[in-house]
Amino acid sequence: MLTPSHWKSINLLSVILSPLGWIYGLATLIRQCHTPQKVKAKVICVGNLTAGGTGKTPVAVSIAQLLQQQHKNPFFITRGYGGKLQDIKVSPQQHQASDVGDEPLLLARQANVIVNKDRVCAAQKAINDGADILIMDDGFQNPGLYKDKSFLVIDGQFGFGNELCIPAGPLREFLHLGIKRADALIILGKDCHNISRRFSHLPIFYGTVTPIKPTISNPNIIAFAGIGRPEKFYNSLKECGFNLLKTIDFPDHHFYQKEELQTLIAEAHKLNALLYTTAKDFVKIPPALQKNFQVLEITISWQNPQELTDFLLA
Repeated sequence: MLTPSHWKSINLLSVILSPLGWIYGLATLIRQCHTPQKVKAKVICVGNLTAGGTGKTPVAVSIAQLLQQQHKNPFFITRGYGGKLQDIKVSPQQHQASDVGDEPLLLARQANVIVNKDRVCAAQKAINDGADILIMDDGFQNPGLYKDKSFLVIDGQFGFGNELCIPAGPLREFLHLGIKRADALIILGKDCHNISRRFSHLPIFYGTVTPIKPTISNPNIIAFAGIGRPEKFYNSLKECGFNLLKTIDFPDHHFYQKEELQTLIAEAHKLNALLYTTAKDFVKIPPALQKNFQVLEITISWQNPQELTDFLLA
């Protein structure tokens, strides 16, 4: 789904929906009564308190890279949202997004990935395969597996929105309870909501989502994305010097139909424009059509990468 506009502030619709938000928050609270199971490897959770679009997947990739630089063998464990296969190690050569979901294919470009809704089973499989550190991409609200360190990734521009629970706001659980379970915060971009001041009792790490600037052969482009907050992607393209003729939003985790993609290709041909999308969307395009699309790759630039590395290994 696209991020609803009423999540940004307190308004009539969010007030009307707030009782449902309380029910949602209570349901998440009840789930946390489960006793988590500890495994024989360190577990690092990269999660968030809001629905979609914070940047946790690129953060998880960057954390794996930092650990690999310290000669660790991290594995990602994830539920594989949108995929139909379970209890497998992801192979980008064999699996498609329809098999394992879009995010596992992105993670697999950096490190091994185990897909299983049961995080304990995923952890055991990864450990048996040689993992010495496990990175949970998402799963902060999942109580099954004991977490040695839990990071909350926060979009500095969006913050926590109106600080109400779904569907009244973007929160997956009550803010004060989620913060209590966090070991550290990661703020991406400018802190527009004084988050660092509000939660100064926690370690806070700062990063920036940085686009890897491509060679511009044609500045005129059509951009599309199926992510939580596509406007961030469009702004990154503008920063790279592109002229966006048109932008098209799809729901988060959208699986593209062949007809949709062919319509995009035809429109780009008509306007003499290139088609740009995110890496997360690109993996859901059939290989036979991928030559028609360009990808804006991104990375996380850390304000103090050594400090974060030390925290990960402590």
